[in-house]
Amino acid sequence: MTPMAPPLRTTAARRWRRVPLLCAALVAACAAPADRTGLLDVAERPAERTLLAGLRAYDDAQYADAERLLSQALKTGLASPKDRAAAHKHLAFVYCSSARVRACEDAFRAARAADPAFALSRAEAGHPQWGPVYRRLFP
Repeated sequence: MTPMAPPLRTTAARRWRRVPLLCAALVAACAAPADRTGLLDVAERPAERTLLAGLRAYDDAQYADAERLLSQALKTGLASPKDRAAAHKHLAFVYCSSARVRACEDAFRAARAADPAFALSRAEAGHPQWGPVYRRLFP
């Protein structure tokens, strides 16, 4: 049987064990964005506030209101590419649900243009109304 290394018992040895953790924490702190914008700051912006209202309307099946609010949020100038993509995605859902296929396609293209990483979840892509449109555009 191979003898095990003795445990680190000295204070100095315990400190040295922490060095990799401290280095990792320093690197993470340096890599963190300097932007200290909080949720309340973002929620006070008109476009973002309108986006939230549009998403709530969509979730409440108030699709006409959702369409109006999401379009308004985009016109007002959403700051985040992911927010713009989310607005376009939900507009695509509204358009496809009301058989406006061309508008649905355009909204999905706009979502991808706003955020190149945009993709529907597996459940969303499997939806019978907008799934086929999305899969046709982005196979």
